[in-house]
Amino acid sequence: MSVLSDILLPLVDRLGDGPSAALFGLITGVVFGVAAQRSRFCLRAATVDFARGQLSDRLTIWFLTFSTAVVWVQGAQLLGLMRASDARMMAVPGSWLGAILGGLLFGVGMVLARGCSGRLLVLAATGNLRSVVSGLIFAVVAQMSLSGMLAPLRDRIAGVWVTSGGQNLDLLSALHLPQGAGLAIGLGFAALALGLARHNRIGASRLIFGAGVGFAVALGWVLTFALSSLAFEPVQIESATFTGPSANTLMFFLTRPAVLEFDIGLVPGVVLGAFLAALATREFRFQGFEGTAPLRRAMIGAALMGFGGMLAGGCAIGAGVTGGSIFVGTAWLALFFMWIGAMATDLLLDQRHPLPA
Repeated sequence: MSVLSDILLPLVDRLGDGPSAALFGLITGVVFGVAAQRSRFCLRAATVDFARGQLSDRLTIWFLTFSTAVVWVQGAQLLGLMRASDARMMAVPGSWLGAILGGLLFGVGMVLARGCSGRLLVLAATGNLRSVVSGLIFAVVAQMSLSGMLAPLRDRIAGVWVTSGGQNLDLLSALHLPQGAGLAIGLGFAALALGLARHNRIGASRLIFGAGVGFAVALGWVLTFALSSLAFEPVQIESATFTGPSANTLMFFLTRPAVLEFDIGLVPGVVLGAFLAALATREFRFQGFEGTAPLRRAMIGAALMGFGGMLAGGCAIGAGVTGGSIFVGTAWLALFFMWIGAMATDLLLDQRHPLPA
């Protein structure tokens, strides 16, 4: 066992496996919520700015978050605090077609809804009622896609073209890259992010919080990996993602099942962290929809994200940052097509028929 496992052992012995997993999810979520609220992290904003030819502060924050997640996770792996091959999204087959179609749908949806699923969760915690509505629709459609009436369609599409060998593709291994290559790639992205930060004159505080979002992803991986070495029952090694957890959290509060897990703590943790950050900075305020057109677009977008995220195997955070940080093949593909879907939607729709903010 690692030093971290030795430290966590008394806590896990006292609480049990499930409550400990939920607690670790809560901690990860709070860190994510605070950092995302303060940094204004949002993939949708980054893609829109890039589509409009702007190397903006929002694009910078996305690159910073992504790069720091890769650096922290790959560094933790080199220190023996994490093993990517044991992560659930790496250990199970992935769907290439699901990543392509799901990524496209999610990218379209996050532009229509004016935020990805993680951003909607953060905004909802700061009093944005538009995000509350969109987030609930997203969670319901995600649950329908997981085990409801949309599940057969998702399974049929996802089963058309899957990764071989009974597991997902590890990009680093597939490219025969040496140990430490993942860390080097992360540092390269970080250098790009810092160059953009200097260009945009972003303050140190926002940069720290942007990096904090990436740190939250690494924290989830490390904590669940440590728990897996201590638990009596099998524990999924996972981190921040909001498609499956949103569906699971919704059903937990509707049906109150007996099983606690990482997901059940993660989503409330994000809400709590973002809420406290908004209160501390006096940014909490109620906001609603302005007219029916934004409401209709947000509802359609949330539904597309719910199905697309489940089909792709993760949302903009789950696939785009969490899966990307351990170089899951389908996660990188899904992220690429999220960018394509979002940029195309902005080019074809928003730039031609802009709606009021």
